[in-house]
Amino acid sequence: MKPPSFWQYPPDAPGFRARLLSPLGDIYGAMTAKRVARAPVFRPPKPVICVGNLNVGGTGKTPMVLALVQHFQTRGLKVGVISRGHGGRLTGPVEVNERQHKAEETGDEPLLISAFARTWIGRNRAAVARAASAADIDVLVMDDGHQNPDIAKDLSITVVDAARGFGNGRCLPAGPLRERVTPGLARSDVLVSIGDPKAQSFFRERWSADVTVPHLTGILRTLETGMDWNEARVLAFAGIGHPEKFFDTLRSLGADLVHAEPLDDHQTFTPALLNRLDNDAKALCAQLVTTEKDAVRLPADFRRQVLTVPVRLHLGSWHVLENLFEKIGLPPTS
Repeated sequence: MKPPSFWQYPPDAPGFRARLLSPLGDIYGAMTAKRVARAPVFRPPKPVICVGNLNVGGTGKTPMVLALVQHFQTRGLKVGVISRGHGGRLTGPVEVNERQHKAEETGDEPLLISAFARTWIGRNRAAVARAASAADIDVLVMDDGHQNPDIAKDLSITVVDAARGFGNGRCLPAGPLRERVTPGLARSDVLVSIGDPKAQSFFRERWSADVTVPHLTGILRTLETGMDWNEARVLAFAGIGHPEKFFDTLRSLGADLVHAEPLDDHQTFTPALLNRLDNDAKALCAQLVTTEKDAVRLPADFRRQVLTVPVRLHLGSWHVLENLFEKIGLPPTS
């Protein structure tokens, strides 16, 4: 579902709707503040790094999680990832097995992450953390959970889409925020804004006065797979937070995007939807293309006929994070 235009900054529509809903946003923000003030239920024996956000929708949490996983693994550390498993039917706690589980059981993001590191899911965050802590790991990366107080966190990283920033600065339903910027960043150790130089410039101009923690920048870049996208006729579909970003990526690679099909975040691929996508691609003589996160939700037989465009997060610098890692007991870079 596309977010309403009045959530944006500057708003594309008159701001009276945001002002009208503002009292509800204030209540939502107050409820979040009350919840996060609770004492943690469990403090894991291993360092916990939480990757979260203030906004609803896609901000780049999964790429940040994968960047941390690969960064630690290159240093010889054993990484465990814990997640709620949004969209999955398993209540957990359970360790995700990419070869046995399906996205409808675990959620698409944990299934994708499990290909890179041991991953546990469950509705009860503390129980999931206990299960993961019993394994042979050196550090726990918490996928989402900035607004969940059940697990004591040693380091909190807040991720934001630089192009969208914190929207109009209001909480749901008046804006896109789960909580207000000031208290949300007060519980963060570092902010990572993700986007190209133009988006980063916009973010600094609009939000720099509100950023009270170290601010890092990052950009998503496609992995080299050997595929020549130049002038390739493609029908792209994406069920992520902001599908248009994926479509823009394909255009930047030189692909001839003959049709772009935006879907809801985590949308279920029904037989009817897949049949329509297949028929449309054949009628347009186009190759079906989607994101890594969407691909893990596809049935195996359909997935074989779809190409993916993997992206990875590149940070401008790891220096600030390295210093923070040392402070929470992780070994320094050798």
